[in-house]
Amino acid sequence: MQFAVRTLAPDMSISRVVVDAASALEARRQVEARGLFVSAVEPARAGLSPFARKQGGKLNIVLFSQELLALLNAGLGIVEGLEALLEKEASPGPRGVLERLLGGLREGKRLSAVLAAQPELFPPLYVGIVRAAEGTSDLPRALTRYIDYQQRIDTVRGKIVSASIYPVILLMVGGGVSSFLIGYVVPKFAEVYQGAGRSLPWMSQLLLDWGQFASSHGSAIAVAALLLITAAVAGVRHLLRSGGVARLLARLPGIGERARIYELSRLYLTLGMLSEGGITIVNAIETVQPMVSGALRRGLASARAAVESGQPLSTAFEANGLTTPISLRMLRVGERTGDMGPMLTQSAAFYDGEISRWIDRFTRTFEPLLMAAIGLVVGAIVVLLYMPIFDLAGDMS
Repeated sequence: MQFAVRTLAPDMSISRVVVDAASALEARRQVEARGLFVSAVEPARAGLSPFARKQGGKLNIVLFSQELLALLNAGLGIVEGLEALLEKEASPGPRGVLERLLGGLREGKRLSAVLAAQPELFPPLYVGIVRAAEGTSDLPRALTRYIDYQQRIDTVRGKIVSASIYPVILLMVGGGVSSFLIGYVVPKFAEVYQGAGRSLPWMSQLLLDWGQFASSHGSAIAVAALLLITAAVAGVRHLLRSGGVARLLARLPGIGERARIYELSRLYLTLGMLSEGGITIVNAIETVQPMVSGALRRGLASARAAVESGQPLSTAFEANGLTTPISLRMLRVGERTGDMGPMLTQSAAFYDGEISRWIDRFTRTFEPLLMAAIGLVVGAIVVLLYMPIFDLAGDMS
C-alpha cells in the first residue's frame, strides 16, 4: 500500500515523500530511517500512470508486458529490465509494484512466485504462462504469446462494443425526440384543440391526453424514469456478476448459438496459448475454469476428470458439449499429430472470423430496422398531432 509521508529535514525544509509499506507504522519507520522527522502519514492519493489508467485503476498488464518484452529482446536481463522500468516510472502505484517485483527477485524468488503473491494485479493465467516459461527459459516468447492472446480477445470485444455504440446512440436520440414531442409539443397542440371545440379522432385524443398528463406531472415522471434507469443499471450489473447475461443470451434465438461460439473461441484460444507455453492440458483446463461461465465451468470440470481417467481430449470435450463439428475435427487432427496447442489456437481463429462476419451482417440488418422503428414512432406522433388539422381542412374544402 502507498503512504504519503510529510517530513521535516534537518535543514528545516518540509517535503512530502511516498513510500510503499504494509502499514502506516512501517511507512513512518522507513522514513525515519532516512534521518527525516515525520509530521504526518496518510494513504497516498496520487494520480495513475499509463500502467494503471486502464482496467479501472489496476495495472495494465499488456503495456507492462510490451515494455518488458522490448527490454528483454534488447538483451537486458529480467532484473535489469524491471530496474529500467522503475527508473522511468514516476507514479507511486506502479513504482510500488515494480519495487515489490524487484525485491522478490533479489531475495532469490522465482518471477512467477513474486507475481502470484499479488493476485489482485496478476491473474492466474499470466502467472501460469510465466511459470511455464521459467521451465524453458524462454520468457520473451511467453510474453509474446500473452500479448497476442490479449490483443485478439480485445479485437473481438472491440468489434462487439463498436457494433453496439451506434444503436445505443440511435435509441438515445429517438427517445429524446419522442420525449420532447410528448412533453412539450403535444401539450401545446392540446391547448389549441381544446379551444376549437371540435371532436378529435380517438387516437389523437389519446395522445393529447397523455401529453397533458406528462406536462402536468413532468417532475414525477422524470423521477420515476430516473429510478427505473437506476434499477435497470443495478440489475444489469447483478446479472453480469452472477453470469445471468450469458444465460439470457443463450436463450435468445439466433444470438444464443453465437454467444456459445464466442465462449468456445475464448476457451480454445486460452487453452491453446497455455498448451503452446508448455503447460499440460489438465493444468490448462484447471487454470481456465474460473474464467468461463457456469455452464462451461461444469463441462470443463467433467472433461478434466475424463482426461485424467485416460480419455482423449476430443472425446471428453464432445461428451460435455464443448465442441462444434469443426472444432471436433481439428481436435482429432491435433491428437493425431501431437500439435494440440496450435490446433486449439486455429479453432479459435476460425470462430473469431465467423463471429466477426456475423457481427457485420447483424449490424447491417439491425441498424436500418432500428432507424425505421424510431422513424415510425416519431412519424406516428406527428401524424396524430396533425390529423385534426387534416379533418378541418377537409371540412373547409
